[in-house]
Amino acid sequence: MKKKLMFGFWQFTLQVPQFLWEKRILAAKRKLEKELAFVTGEHRKVHHFVVRELPGHAKPMTPNFVAEQTMLPVDRVTSILKDLDEHMTFICRNRQGEVVWAYPVTVEKTPHHVTFDTGEQVYAA
Repeated sequence: MKKKLMFGFWQFTLQVPQFLWEKRILAAKRKLEKELAFVTGEHRKVHHFVVRELPGHAKPMTPNFVAEQTMLPVDRVTSILKDLDEHMTFICRNRQGEVVWAYPVTVEKTPHHVTFDTGEQVYAA
């Protein structure tokens, strides 16, 4: 496959020089790596658990529940959830500190309703 990027403008299609789009991709990669530098293996473990289990749980997840299920200390889980929420990365918590949203799903009512092939139903964020 050829490395090409085409740009459509009105009735015309123009080829973008490879060095330009490769430069933009590299800059975006560096920005993303910098923004996610705080994420540890434990952050990923907590995030993956919440995303995977929130649809079946169907209600806000408490830090205690997440800690119990991931076998991490509750104070560590609380800190991780705070990090992920403050960085507006992956999750959102309610005022009680419970996870209500883990991209792309939420237990809060939204206009976007999803049914998984397992039968689980959830709202999408």
